Amino acid sequence: MRLLVTRPEEDSAPLADALVALGHEVVMAPLLTIRFLDDAFLPEGRWRALLFTSANGVRALVRRKEALRLLPLPVFAVGPASADAARAAGFVTVEAAGGDVTSLADHVSGALKPEGGPLLHVAGSTVAGDLAGSLGAQGFEVKRAVLYEAVPAHVLPEAARQEIEDGSLDGVLLYSPRTARAFASLVLEAGLATRTEGLVAYCLSPNVAEALRDLPGLTVKIAREPDQAALVALLPA
Repeated sequence: MRLLVTRPEEDSAPLADALVALGHEVVMAPLLTIRFLDDAFLPEGRWRALLFTSANGVRALVRRKEALRLLPLPVFAVGPASADAARAAGFVTVEAAGGDVTSLADHVSGALKPEGGPLLHVAGSTVAGDLAGSLGAQGFEVKRAVLYEAVPAHVLPEAARQEIEDGSLDGVLLYSPRTARAFASLVLEAGLATRTEGLVAYCLSPNVAEALRDLPGLTVKIAREPDQAALVALLPA
């Protein structure tokens, strides 16, 4: 298959390698650009653990010199990719949840006690779900540190525009509602909505699929679990 990968550049290379290894052709067209906020405030505290809801949160934190003193802390990551990034950064005690904020909140509440101390959530300026609210309802104190932002593309990348216009693509992989909304909006603005009929959108979750409602011609498939392995498993062998 010929597949459009829309992930930010920092996240797309491992996915592209996995797809090529399976025999697919890959077209890279990031719809979000990660901008690290190196001057953003990083709160101090006697943190019980660190929470990461993306690999970019890990990357943003380890750019800071303060990260060295945080490496001994246990890490709870939203899924395998975030967990792998944390281990690669030098964190030793790392646990991965099931791929979404709900599973991460459940994982944390099952492993820790609220009275054990506050939790630091390293995140972007836009988050999916309400991790602090879910854990706060169970008595946890969660502080969020915004250390990066994902900036959406203003126009459809030329590689994506050309492939869609030519009808060369078989599918597009979409990992987040925000990316899916950007894809739908930019395709519409480019006047290519009718060219997506028959194109298969492989979505990480139902929320991602819902964000594509403005492109009814797409065939939508949703991963059984919100992780990359389940998403890739949707692809024909």
